[in-house]
Amino acid sequence: MTESLSQSILATARDKGATVTCAESCTGGKVAAALTDVAGSSAIFERGFVTYSNAAKTDMLGVFPDTLAAHGAVSEQVAREMALGARRLSGADVAVAISGIAGPGGSEHKPEGRVCYALATASGTLSQTVEHGALGRAAVRAAATLHALTLVQTALDEM
Repeated sequence: MTESLSQSILATARDKGATVTCAESCTGGKVAAALTDVAGSSAIFERGFVTYSNAAKTDMLGVFPDTLAAHGAVSEQVAREMALGARRLSGADVAVAISGIAGPGGSEHKPEGRVCYALATASGTLSQTVEHGALGRAAVRAAATLHALTLVQTALDEM
């Protein structure tokens, strides 16, 4: 599923002259890997950011420490700052960000399977939280990757 979606993203972005980047936490580079698994992806993808720790989010993407302190890494507020930072630093037209709890574990307030997404384009930034459920670490990461790619495809279709 991710392969065909990545191929579609490449074709759509190439047709529209658009570029894509990603800022990933819980997916650990899976979105970038899915995009670059497709031959010719260098036409639309120059770089991505894997910012697993809070320090990396701050240092590499410009996420504000106050935002992390107030909302935690798994929040729409942090995902939005991640996406905006990735777009600004890469010069890409579309930036998607992912931060979540893949598991095992979680808490009552932030359960396993909760993933926050943000998408930044010239039209603005949107964010959302998806409760994928306690599917297990690999399944949550796979679901998050697929969802992030779907957000990118939707953004490209609307350009």
